[in-house]
Formats: sequence, C-alpha cells, structure tokens
Amino acid sequence: MTVPEAALRPVVKRVAALNLGYFGVEFAVALAIGSVALFADSVDFLEDASVNLLILLALGWSVAARARVGMGLAALLLVPGLATLWTAWDKFMEPVAPDPVPLTLAGAGALLVNLACALMLARVRHHGGSLGKAAFLSARNDVAANAAIIAAGLLTAWTLSPWPDLVVGLAIAAINADAAWEVWEEAREEHKEARG
Repeated sequence: MTVPEAALRPVVKRVAALNLGYFGVEFAVALAIGSVALFADSVDFLEDASVNLLILLALGWSVAARARVGMGLAALLLVPGLATLWTAWDKFMEPVAPDPVPLTLAGAGALLVNLACALMLARVRHHGGSLGKAAFLSARNDVAANAAIIAAGLLTAWTLSPWPDLVVGLAIAAINADAAWEVWEEAREEHKEARG
C-alpha cells in the first residue's frame, strides 16, 4: 500500500463510523416526523458509510480494480436519490408538514457530523484516485444538503407548509446525482489509463 493510501485508510474508517452512527439518529427522527429531507439525508448517511467501507476494502488493489469500484460507487451514489423520489411521491399524495423543531435540530446535528467528515477528507481527497474523491465529494455535498435542511426547518416553522421539506429532499437527490456523475467520469478516466 502506498503512503497516500495509508493516510486515507484511518480517515475513511472514522468517516464510516460517524456516518453509520448518525444514520440511526436521523432515520429515527425522519420516521417520527415524516420528513422527506431527513429521510433522504439519513439514507445518504447509510450510503456514505457503505462507500467508505468499500473504499477501505479497495485500497491496495490495482488501479484498474479501484477504477471499477469507483464506477460502482458512482452507481451507489444514486441510491439515496431514488429512495428520496419514492418518499417524495408518498409525501405528494399526502402533504403534511413535518415538525420543524426536530427537523432543524436533526439537520444541525447532521451538518456538524458532515462538516467534520468533509474536513478530515479534504486533506486526503487526492489519495486513492476516484475512491478518495468519491468520499470527499459525498461529505462536501452533504454539508450543503444539511444547511438546506436547516433552512427547510426554519421555513416550515414559519409557513407550516410541507413544500420546503419536499424541495430540499429533491435537491439532495439532484446533488447526489451530480456527485455520481463526477465520480463516474474520474473512474472511467482511471480505467482508460490503467488499460493502456
């Protein structure tokens, strides 16, 4: 294993543990208050934990093998978006505003967790090729999503409307789709270089 990969390994372990832990918290709150945005973000925490565990497994593999894992991770980044679309459809059918206080507080907790993860990963984002980039982009995008969840909570408190929660949930799905495309492109380039 190279020095950059060795530097990435402990960071990815910590990030995976933080993501898995906060998934449980946010998923429970999302179910309790019926929030599309928190549901999307909680599934994203689970996906991030999975991504980081896959990265741990793939470190030390050949560049071509890591590139294939990177392409797989790009597909995995789409899963939270698909789950969010399903949840949003249910919410469209029965539009009820979630409780804004737990929505805002859970969003604030998620922001702190993802900010810590993004800061840890920022130092090693160029290690491990598309794998390091996937982990960093995922955490970075989650910080923006969490700020939007907090804003949705505040808007929901002010308007008592379900729409801020729905809009943020769908925006999170779009952010994940964009990150998936970036990781796919980098992994595809790595795969081309490794083949010849």
